[in-house]
Amino acid sequence: MDIKKINTLGDLKKTSYKSRSIQTELADNLRARLAEGKPSFDGLIGYENTVIPDVERAILSGHNINLLGLRGQAKTRLARQMTQLLDEWIPIVMGSEINDDPLAPISTEAKELIDDKGDDTLISWLHRNNRFFEKLATPDVTVADLIGDVDPIKAANLKLSYADERVIHFGMIPRAHRCIFVLNELPDLQARIQVALFSILQEKEIQIRGFKLRLPIETQIVFTANPEDYTNRGSIVTPLKDRIGSQILTHYPHSRDIAKAITSQEVVLDQSKAEKIHIPELARDILEQIGFEARKSEFVDAKSGVSARMSITAFENLLSTAERRILMSGEKSTTIRMSDFLGIIPAINGKIELVYEGEQEGAEQISYHLISQSVKTLFPDYFPEIKKLEKEDEEGPYDKVLGWFFSDNELFLEDNLSDDYYHDLLDNIPDLARIVEEHLPECKKEDRYFIMEFLLWGLEAHKKLNKYRTLEGFQFKDSLGGFFNAL
Repeated sequence: MDIKKINTLGDLKKTSYKSRSIQTELADNLRARLAEGKPSFDGLIGYENTVIPDVERAILSGHNINLLGLRGQAKTRLARQMTQLLDEWIPIVMGSEINDDPLAPISTEAKELIDDKGDDTLISWLHRNNRFFEKLATPDVTVADLIGDVDPIKAANLKLSYADERVIHFGMIPRAHRCIFVLNELPDLQARIQVALFSILQEKEIQIRGFKLRLPIETQIVFTANPEDYTNRGSIVTPLKDRIGSQILTHYPHSRDIAKAITSQEVVLDQSKAEKIHIPELARDILEQIGFEARKSEFVDAKSGVSARMSITAFENLLSTAERRILMSGEKSTTIRMSDFLGIIPAINGKIELVYEGEQEGAEQISYHLISQSVKTLFPDYFPEIKKLEKEDEEGPYDKVLGWFFSDNELFLEDNLSDDYYHDLLDNIPDLARIVEEHLPECKKEDRYFIMEFLLWGLEAHKKLNKYRTLEGFQFKDSLGGFFNAL
């Protein structure tokens, strides 16, 4: 159907177009996708077997939806993706404020226009990308914003009473007729405003300043809510919650691999930067593990959650730290180093909410701790486990490395070392390269020095070495010497 040739109601009647509600439209298009084996939602990694099936069931049932989950769980993205289940184009009465269907108008203006013009009534076409409305629920949102209000100027100009429908200035929900309307952070909406949504969800009526108006608005409403808000800022009033067809729980990634895939998809990566900087796979694992460590840390507020955006911004900071180093050193390329993880601390600080004990420790100290815990968690996947108790006469796999530090040697890795000098310093530590070669024989050449430094960070995380942060870089010393120095 060439929509450009269909400009009047008469032309539309000659086509196969049939009027239907947005709920029916979404359900029909979803059925077609599922029958053809096509995915209903794209780019929502990790939700394929959990959240998406629940959303599909809700759409097939014609339900309004409440997406309940912590921050950074792609709730709004999921709602935006629903537009792909809409028809590409729908006809509307030209000039209609509320997207009146030419075959089933609901506003007085559209009805009078069709009665007057008949088949000559002009129509226009609305693309599915323009059928998405979004509003953040804040305490200052009013009934007029969402539903509408009486316009006294319009009443005076048209010489109509306030009880006449034509003097109403429609709010966002009536204007989202035949569209998807997302109301984010529903618990933040004042209870009296939530009450105003009852009749829209149930009876398709709107009430403005005491005047009840029967207006069969067909809007697919999607609410989003954060469980934290139920105790901190407000709640969803029970009668409104009862009228929402499906409440669907979202979640954070269940595995590091899923988390890495999400970060790779979402990160804004400059191609020239990507060509200059090599990123070992282990560096990606550490980056994602930080989020998992934060979500189970006793210093981080679990009710607030740790957004998936933390890994995305941390990844960008990690690359920028390496880029800054090669710009200052004049080198053309480099590989991510463990010491570059210092650069992601601002990204961590801005994405975690600390409990009282965490505040006492300090945000920066907690960020260091999370990085260290990530290294400690991943260490046994690459090297022999470090046991808390070792037999006195038993030779350990790291004795030569530790012996070098116990012989009053120190390693100082400045943040802006050139690659050659950085490699020389690590090569100077006896047995370090041999341990990597023995336990990781298939280690890529470009990953070798990153993993050598990772080994030192792992020894420090297990309290076999001491690591100190200075203004210029990191200093590694033996743990016993550090103990006596502290005394």
